[in-house]
Amino acid sequence: MREWQVKRRDRTRQLIELGGLVVKARLVELTDDDRATLYGAFLTVAIKLRSENREQALAIWKRRGKRAFETESSKDAT
Repeated sequence: MREWQVKRRDRTRQLIELGGLVVKARLVELTDDDRATLYGAFLTVAIKLRSENREQALAIWKRRGKRAFETESSKDAT
């Protein structure tokens, strides 16, 4: 496989996984699949990540995400 094909496949996989997180967080449902609303929300997150509170926000979001993954994983195990 050519290098550009590998890069394209990797990028496609990344985009699919990121889209899956949007669905998993129920953002599509909660926004009635309004792309402008979702984009605006993402821009708000980006602004927060450019602020002086970046590290605090990342720590909070990471902890919350890990807990959600763990909760989901334990539900699947039962």
